[in-house]
Amino acid sequence: MGARTGQEYIDRLAETRPTVEINGERVLGAIPEHPALAAVVRSYAELYDLQHSPELRDVLTYESPTSGDRVGTSFMVPHTAEDLARRGAGFKAWADHSLGTLGRTGDYLNSALMALSEAGPWFAQADARFADNAAAYYEKVREEDLLTTHTLIPPQANRAVGPGQQVDGRALGAHVVGEDDNGIVIRGARMLATIGPIADELLVFPSTVLKGTPDDAPYSFAFAINCDAPGLRFICRENLDYGRDHPLGGRFDEIDAVVVFDDVHVAWERVFMLGNPELCNGFYNDTSAVVHMAHQVTTRTTAKAEAFLGLLSLMTEAIGIEQFTHIQEDLAEVVTIVGTLHGLIRAAEADAAPNEFGVCTPAWEPLNTARNWFPKASQRLPEIVRKFGASGLMAIPTEADLAGSAREDVERYLQSAALSGPERVRLFRLAWDLSTSGFAGRQNLYEYYFFGDPVRMAGALLKATDREPYKDRVRGFLERVTESEPVPA
Repeated sequence: MGARTGQEYIDRLAETRPTVEINGERVLGAIPEHPALAAVVRSYAELYDLQHSPELRDVLTYESPTSGDRVGTSFMVPHTAEDLARRGAGFKAWADHSLGTLGRTGDYLNSALMALSEAGPWFAQADARFADNAAAYYEKVREEDLLTTHTLIPPQANRAVGPGQQVDGRALGAHVVGEDDNGIVIRGARMLATIGPIADELLVFPSTVLKGTPDDAPYSFAFAINCDAPGLRFICRENLDYGRDHPLGGRFDEIDAVVVFDDVHVAWERVFMLGNPELCNGFYNDTSAVVHMAHQVTTRTTAKAEAFLGLLSLMTEAIGIEQFTHIQEDLAEVVTIVGTLHGLIRAAEADAAPNEFGVCTPAWEPLNTARNWFPKASQRLPEIVRKFGASGLMAIPTEADLAGSAREDVERYLQSAALSGPERVRLFRLAWDLSTSGFAGRQNLYEYYFFGDPVRMAGALLKATDREPYKDRVRGFLERVTESEPVPA
């Protein structure tokens, strides 16, 4: 089959019947037709169509090593620095389409599956079947161009206890309650399945915060399941798609959901790890999956930072404020954020090397730096938009007013130094949606916690950093200074 078109994605999704609860009701019809989901489904379909555009076909696809069909570049196993750069170009093309606001596009988890598929010896430590399963599943997703999402953590009931936390005598987190000749049975819930209702497959991967005790064994697993599997339910937050007046929220609201497993049966061929809490804790790092995922994420956040720079620059031109030095200082800060991301990606690709499984893997230090730094830096970007727009963001007419009875007033009183009234309204509606709307609030929260708790991540970064060479350099300097001090007379 190879790389899908947008219509092929929609048609497959329409044939499924996942159990989805949203806005107080259960979705009974086809997912692509539901008002809360239709817009984001169309946006994902546009990404699939880009794979077939003459300008991007060679950027977004390559020839499958098994079928010869064109498949997504994000599935490519990189063996050279050129391969990594090609993967990065594909990430960027998709990210630019949504100004970096779609965080769960297929290339994110495709990158993880690629790395996992090559790490057979690591999986074989637990069971040779798991290595075969990971490789076969990756090939299935690649050849059918399936859209996957994932879920990682137990419900947020009591963070003071482990994944086996009990409420009313029942475990909340998804856990194994049975095994048979055909597979395993899962009961409980997981967070946070972004795009779960519009995806083909759900990857249920380790949370990586297991303590390695026997009590953790039922919560230690990795597997894949169809999103419409019997007993699987998605409970969604309210949707933030308020229509055409929200240029981002009306197109790119990736619905988030809690996933409930009501004795869901998972076939053995879809199980990649079972038990082994210690191995589950190393699931991402030991296979290099986290590095390739971070490569995609840092590329996407670069597209987002670039979009903020473009928006802010248009705003300063529109209302004639760029000559003020405090405005220039803020713009320079955004330029610095963009430049830092460019440099980190280039360093990661330039210093790439084969991992133990022969996969050319970006350097981890620059990407680890990006994933610890950008969540905090990202919070400044909408703040600067609000500063530049100020009260001008508060009273923006709707798209309907541009052609309605208030049209003449919009044209006269809402024009700016560089734009007509309708042009300024459209620009500032985008600024509102990227900085102040409900969609913007969700984006800020999403970016800040994308890789987990920033405090825990900082501790992990410190633990993983070898600081001895830097300490030795300072010690050596102190020794030289002491030795060179003049002897008192």
